[in-house]
Amino acid sequence: MKKLKEIIDALYPLTPEAYKAFSGICIPMSIKKNMDLQAIGQTCKNIYFIEKGALRVYYFKGETDITDSLEFEGAFVSRVESLVTGEPSKKGIQALEDSDLIVINADKLYDLYNSHLEIERLFKQLFLKAFIGMLKRIESIQFHSAEVRYANFLKEYPDALKRVPLKYIASFLGITQVSLSRIRAKYWLFIFCISNRSLFDPTFIKSTQGGFKLFN
Repeated sequence: MKKLKEIIDALYPLTPEAYKAFSGICIPMSIKKNMDLQAIGQTCKNIYFIEKGALRVYYFKGETDITDSLEFEGAFVSRVESLVTGEPSKKGIQALEDSDLIVINADKLYDLYNSHLEIERLFKQLFLKAFIGMLKRIESIQFHSAEVRYANFLKEYPDALKRVPLKYIASFLGITQVSLSRIRAKYWLFIFCISNRSLFDPTFIKSTQGGFKLFN
């Protein structure tokens, strides 16, 4: 639980007494690559913390598999709408790698709120952070080009290309895999040109706001 404690200490440090109580409801578990942590249609009763590995939240639109989010070490993952309503979730959680997790039962967590107000405040901060992240993702799709979304994705998750299949990355970015291949080719050509800009006419390459663009 070393990584979990680091995240807690950085966000909202708990007193030793509160941390001991919280640790008592944290259960380590491992899951194999490609297995569902939570299947679509199940009611979510836990919050998961990723000590090691990668998970994705996904759903189906018709027969199309859509990746809603990608999560790596240090992230909390859950289906909050199912936790709150008690209804089955329309989204599933799948392991993209062999992963080590900490399982936090929601009912036991809520019981701790009564005796340790700081734990409640901690998770309010976590849920708020997750909500803001969701809003930023929506705004990124609304206002940013696919090229900018890809560049920002690489900045936020620099090793994701080595860990996540391209079809899931494309889906997460809201584009097709063919479009992603074209953007990747353009992006790496841009990086090559910038690295070797003395070989080219300066007007060949032009940076755009938050992204990249190549000109003939």
